[in-house]
Amino acid sequence: MMKAFYSAFLLSVLFMVACQQQPQPQPAKSLTDAELKEKANQLAHEFIIVDTHVDVPYRLQEKMADISQRTADGDFDYVRAKAGGLDAPFMSIYVPAEYEEKGGAKAYADKLIDMVEKFEKEAPDKFAVAKSVADVQAQFAKGLIALPMGMENGSPVEGKLENLQHFYDRGIRYITLAHSKSNHISDSSYDPNRRWNGLSPFGKKVVAEMNRLGIMIDISHVTDSTFYQVMQLSQAPAIASHSSCRHFTPGWERNMDDEMIKLLAKNGGVIQINFGSSFLNDSVRLAEDKMWKYIQDHKISPNTEAGKAALQKFRLENKVGYADISDVIAHIDHVVKLAGIDHVGFGSDFDGVGDSLPIGVKSVADYPNLIYELLKKGYTDEDIRKICSGNLLRVWSEVEKVAAKLQASHG
Repeated sequence: MMKAFYSAFLLSVLFMVACQQQPQPQPAKSLTDAELKEKANQLAHEFIIVDTHVDVPYRLQEKMADISQRTADGDFDYVRAKAGGLDAPFMSIYVPAEYEEKGGAKAYADKLIDMVEKFEKEAPDKFAVAKSVADVQAQFAKGLIALPMGMENGSPVEGKLENLQHFYDRGIRYITLAHSKSNHISDSSYDPNRRWNGLSPFGKKVVAEMNRLGIMIDISHVTDSTFYQVMQLSQAPAIASHSSCRHFTPGWERNMDDEMIKLLAKNGGVIQINFGSSFLNDSVRLAEDKMWKYIQDHKISPNTEAGKAALQKFRLENKVGYADISDVIAHIDHVVKLAGIDHVGFGSDFDGVGDSLPIGVKSVADYPNLIYELLKKGYTDEDIRKICSGNLLRVWSEVEKVAAKLQASHG
């Protein structure tokens, strides 16, 4: 009995010490609700907001629209981005897993990069492709929306390290090593076939070359074993460009568990929280799993108008709900408690998760809503600046520095 008492006492002391070491936000008391909302909107436009995963190019592949104007569909356009204070959305160069086997992955990626370059060409007063932290800062100062790019799926590397240089030259600044299927670089968390038990032999060379060039390594979508191997091999911090916390979705490998988040942070990296309802709320995830099974069983294409209508009908009939903005904040809070304020940011997956966005965060116009909720929780202006962009820009800067050192040491 005494042992149990002393064990409980010791645990409570350790918990209090841990809490003292990692100060937690205190709810804001001094401002009225209206003043908090006004301040949230002000901060959204004062700070650079970076979002590391916006699927505009793939969305426009399906249905073209002029994103320099307000669009009827989708989650992103210039008008809403300006309203929400979004300054640097990473354009996702998403290459579906099928291109690994059928070929043409590199050409497909190049076509989407061409599209992003076209945004700048057609609206140079609104958009500018960004290839460095300095570009983002300079474009923000000019009032432009910076368009850095990240490639979702390493299949376009096509087994040639020189293709990494090609994509770096074209502006790719992170690569998600795999997507929904294991590829020639690494295993995917969605694929039961664990082909490499982590990284392939070629994938290990890819990690080294990405470090040398200055391309951030993105561990969203990969298996746990792949993640741990990247942490062991990479000389630069890594990112999770659009992942959330497995703590809230037990057993789902697509999100990161607590130990992984702590190790990512220890190595200087950052987890960018995905806004998709299934990433945030486990009951919604399980309900959406049934919805996607229904879609597959009935061979419905979710990207067609008929497919979207079928998904909406299933949602209504089966009461598949949505996460809430408070769930996004809960994930941010969880990372802060685990790893500190310096290791979390926004990786929305806007235009990539379809009709699965949480209540309160339905488009790029809604970042002030997130900042408002953070202010209500007691996050300081400096905390919010870090979440909005400071953390990601710090990691990107470090990746640039590591690349410069490696290039200098190898002549």
